[in-house]
Amino acid sequence: MAVEISRLGAGTRYPTAALRRIAETLLRAVKQSRAELSIALVGDREMRPLNAKYRKKNQTTDVLSFFVVDQPMAGAKILGDVVISVEQARRQAKERGKTLKSELVTLLIHGILHLLGYDHESDADADAMERLERTILARVGVPDPYVARGTEG
Repeated sequence: MAVEISRLGAGTRYPTAALRRIAETLLRAVKQSRAELSIALVGDREMRPLNAKYRKKNQTTDVLSFFVVDQPMAGAKILGDVVISVEQARRQAKERGKTLKSELVTLLIHGILHLLGYDHESDADADAMERLERTILARVGVPDPYVARGTEG
């Protein structure tokens, strides 16, 4: 398994060693241990134009996922790219009473699930995706981001 992490803008200040280990654990948890994954940690300045171009929303967002359409003929499966705005993750972590690391892991899981074909366009799909996110978070030992601070077990 190969996990490549790049950092741009505000993302350059975030250390990557722990995130790489967590990404490898996540890939094993979703039975993608032979897949290759690229993660980009960026700032809002880099994320906003991506969101505008690919989702037609001229604002920042927390995470975007990009499938690799043309797979190589041989070798490991390339899962795709997950782009995370560290600035947006920091704001969300503060709002949810979580650590930045916990929020980044939550967004990484969310992005990986999108690469695996999960979506949240309908309420049923959103519920299924959230349940799977919670299961994976528990498996990797990260606090549940959907539980308000002070109510966690």
